[in-house]
Amino acid sequence: MPDRIRLGIIGASPTVGWAHRSHLPAITASPEYELTGVCTTRMETAEAAKKQYGARLAFDDYHKMLAHPEIDAVAVVLRVPAHYQITKDAINAGKHVFTEWPLGRTIEEAIELAELAKAKNVRAIVGLQARAAPAILHMKELVENGYVGQITSCSMRLIRGGVLERTSGRTWQRDNELGAHTLTIAAGHSIDALRFVAGEFTEVTSIVSTQVDQWYETDTDKMLDVTSPDNILVSGRLANGAVVSAHVASNPFAGSGYIMEIYGREGTLVATSEDSPQLGEVYLQGAQGSDDLQDIAIPDKHTNVLEGMPDGPPKNVGQMYYQFGEAIKGNTARSEEHTSELQSLVNLVCRLLLEKKKQKKTTKQKTKKKKRPRDSTKDI
Repeated sequence: MPDRIRLGIIGASPTVGWAHRSHLPAITASPEYELTGVCTTRMETAEAAKKQYGARLAFDDYHKMLAHPEIDAVAVVLRVPAHYQITKDAINAGKHVFTEWPLGRTIEEAIELAELAKAKNVRAIVGLQARAAPAILHMKELVENGYVGQITSCSMRLIRGGVLERTSGRTWQRDNELGAHTLTIAAGHSIDALRFVAGEFTEVTSIVSTQVDQWYETDTDKMLDVTSPDNILVSGRLANGAVVSAHVASNPFAGSGYIMEIYGREGTLVATSEDSPQLGEVYLQGAQGSDDLQDIAIPDKHTNVLEGMPDGPPKNVGQMYYQFGEAIKGNTARSEEHTSELQSLVNLVCRLLLEKKKQKKTTKQKTKKKKRPRDSTKDI
């Protein structure tokens, strides 16, 4: 393999989308990589992305990118429903692959892709960028080194300012079955950071709710029904015995941002951010043997990107690309297992929601039956 990893980005729109906001600026500021190819569904936009970001090749068919001998690895940065097939095709083509989160729409898709990557001996990573944030890395390090002592409880809250209206280009996310909503994305990223720092869940209960059941589609002047959840409450217990609670929500106005608190017998750690921890700067505070939280400086060793990396979404994506590159070069062992583990948690919450709906339906039926006028003939 050449000194620089030759990367192709699938879904490389030069004007809109997550690749435009994060992956493209991140990779052009990452010296370990050459942006060899960009792919969109139209050659016109692929050529525009090629010109804007300095790629060598432009594609309007991802199969052609996967077949190209000068592509070592690809990033799949598309809508969630497209992740599974394109990632599968990339792995079967022998390409290392960085797939944005969620890896698949279901636990079955996630497990299949993780197992396929192992069988084909390619490196696969999923875009759970919060665990690459320098403050989250240091928080995990402090917990492991005993800063808080035995963990007794944890809490996490992410309240985002949601929307009551969207353009038609984004209202597809209203459909729960398509797998791109507050439960899978915002809750997925933030709960993964909690698990990364504090440990795995062994017990979990939940409330998953759609509080805003219609969106206004601004460019068509239509009201659309919404089945995607916007409020997720999870409580449970971790493997280390700590109790945990989490609330992730997209509410219409004035979201309060992100906070994760780890409480132990020796101290407390608190991480905060204005938004989801994978999107921007995360700040860390701590207290040991006192009630006074103090700012904690983040050691430079946790920052792997160069000073030229843009702040905001590109920074943590760049951190993930560094880890991806190290894994490709064989300098570190990165596993895909955490992706299927987190997908298991998300799917468990979904199953709990379905069970609650069934129970609610049964309760309603029983209530209606009790309210029927008594009929002695029917009672015989």
